[in-house]
Amino acid sequence: MKPLRRCGRFCACSGIRFRNLSVISEAKPELLEVEKDVHVDPDFTRVSNLQYLLQLCAKTRSSVGGRACHAQMIRVGFEMDILTSNMLINMYSKCSLVDDARKKFNEMPVKSLVSWNTMIGALTQNVVEQEALILFIQMQREGTPFNEFTISSVLCECAFRCAILECMQLHAFSIKASVDSNCFVGTSLLHVYAKCSSMKDAGRIFQSMPETNAVTWSSMMAGYVQNGFHEEALLLFQNAQLMGFEQDAFMISSVVSACASLATLIEGKQVHAMSCKSGFDSNTYVTSSIIDMYAKCGCIKESYLIFQGVEVKSIVLWNAMISGFARHACALEAMILFEKMQQRGFFPDEVTYVSVLNACSHMGLHEEGQKYFDLMVKQHNLSPSVRHYSCMVDILGRAGRIQQAYDLIERMSFDATNSMWGSLLASCRIYGNIEFAEIAAKHLFEMEPNNAGNHILLANIYAANKKWEEVARTRKALREGDIRKERGTSWIEIKNKIHSFTVGERNHPQIEEIYAKLDSLIEELKKLNYKVDTNNDLHDVEESSKQMLLRHHSEKLAITFGLMCLPSNIPIRIMKNLRICGDCHEFMKLVSKFTSREIIVRDTNRFHHFKDGLCSCGGFW
Repeated sequence: MKPLRRCGRFCACSGIRFRNLSVISEAKPELLEVEKDVHVDPDFTRVSNLQYLLQLCAKTRSSVGGRACHAQMIRVGFEMDILTSNMLINMYSKCSLVDDARKKFNEMPVKSLVSWNTMIGALTQNVVEQEALILFIQMQREGTPFNEFTISSVLCECAFRCAILECMQLHAFSIKASVDSNCFVGTSLLHVYAKCSSMKDAGRIFQSMPETNAVTWSSMMAGYVQNGFHEEALLLFQNAQLMGFEQDAFMISSVVSACASLATLIEGKQVHAMSCKSGFDSNTYVTSSIIDMYAKCGCIKESYLIFQGVEVKSIVLWNAMISGFARHACALEAMILFEKMQQRGFFPDEVTYVSVLNACSHMGLHEEGQKYFDLMVKQHNLSPSVRHYSCMVDILGRAGRIQQAYDLIERMSFDATNSMWGSLLASCRIYGNIEFAEIAAKHLFEMEPNNAGNHILLANIYAANKKWEEVARTRKALREGDIRKERGTSWIEIKNKIHSFTVGERNHPQIEEIYAKLDSLIEELKKLNYKVDTNNDLHDVEESSKQMLLRHHSEKLAITFGLMCLPSNIPIRIMKNLRICGDCHEFMKLVSKFTSREIIVRDTNRFHHFKDGLCSCGGFW
């Protein structure tokens, strides 16, 4: 820094004029109180007070106040003091002024271990790519001792970049240095492995740790959820309770997310009750997870009630609720909430627009979708991402505008994803467009060579157009490639137990009763003009054979079992791993009318609410 010149209370190096250092406070009450305490010292030379102010500036992210303190430290000659230097590095990093923190670090004539750890931590917290690792290497070359906090900080930086190779090297280094059994290092290691989708390695680290804490368990649960091991996350949460670990907000949020993905409403309600009892229901991320959980379990009304009960809402909560409405085909509600959030002073972000575009897609609202897409770019200056373009391709395709969807893909500045080509192929199936179906399928075969669904969908499009030679050729390629199709499965929860069904199920203990009930139900539905829609089974076989193939689809078996076992006054909720077929969709509509029951089906795309012979999707799914 340049030498200071005194002119009243002006600090030349910082360009700040001091008047009893009131500028430091930036109108923050804590700092104003401290100012009263030190007002008795006209020159403010009491270093301890300055250090205390530095800590407050770091806590309150007050960059102006922090710079002012820095200037005063220079004036009284304590800038190079190791303790003060560490506080300055910490303050600048908390204020996201990494360059200033690094400059201060480089100026230090003597660096203690705390100095290195503080600087590495600053680089990690502010996501300066690879800088933390580079500084750690420099630290080793200079022969400076390290500790578990050093390793943990560098591992956190690796987690952000999903740098699995560097993580493995640091893991080996920690073993060599005998710090791998440390709780902080172990937690950081399993976090990186989980972030890099190496759950086996994360699990081994977790099992081998001699000492764990709530953060360790939370990290492991979060890793399971992020990688799709939702049942394992629930089991781990149960074990944590049995071992007496205190719950934290991250743990609750993770286990609620697991319940959401599994659509286990009963367990979700229990965790919700725990969060209320523990006081975590006021946490933004816990509350947003709970809103999302109820929405994914088919309880959109309960989800909205929780949203309404939150007095101080964040953008995370608004996004969670808009996403929930979109998932349930409540396009109008999603659009109204989109307007309300802006009236309350919140600007929609990229996540908001993905949700509202999804809402338009599920209802075939292509004009509204285009309006939101233009609004995002022109009014809110947001650059459309892959997800936004994917939504628009889906919107146009579902509305039958196949050519426009394809043109949009061609105009993009980046390569189309498998999701976009998949949306286009699915739209071609609805509208029987062979030309663009073949284009989309060609791209998908290259991008997803082992995805049997793409081959089958193309074969079905050929079959719908009676092109049986092309059907045979496509199915032959499927067989020769040894590509297996994911088998359709449906789940229903009854009395805290999950019952799963597949087409032609034979293993369920009550399967004979279920088949008898289903046959009886179909006979009753025929009185409502139900006829098996054989357009949804596109094998080149006789009509009677097609009807038998469709008769025992997994969702039909699940709904029949629900009618047998659940009270008449509660909805029947089913989850399916694939898209519900057209025949089953019509079947559900008629069952809801015949039995006066509400049926909620969550398939791979969205929710369907069947009531009084109608479905909430309006035919768009």
